[in-house]
Amino acid sequence: MAQSASDSPAGPSYETARDELADVVRRLEAGGTTLEESLALWERGEALARTCQQWLDGAKARLDAALGNETTREDA
Repeated sequence: MAQSASDSPAGPSYETARDELADVVRRLEAGGTTLEESLALWERGEALARTCQQWLDGAKARLDAALGNETTREDA
């Protein structure tokens, strides 16, 4: 079953957000950025982490719903 646009978080796909978040972490860990750049990276990382969590929460809800529907059919 495909996820409809209304079910997905606004913004990038999970994979895109995850990859960009990994890059943000790598850049922060490498150092060499100004305080302002570090703060901007941190804020971007927080936003990307929220996006990833929304995708994961949505996937879990869909799985729970599917498993709930399957249990209901088995009980009938």
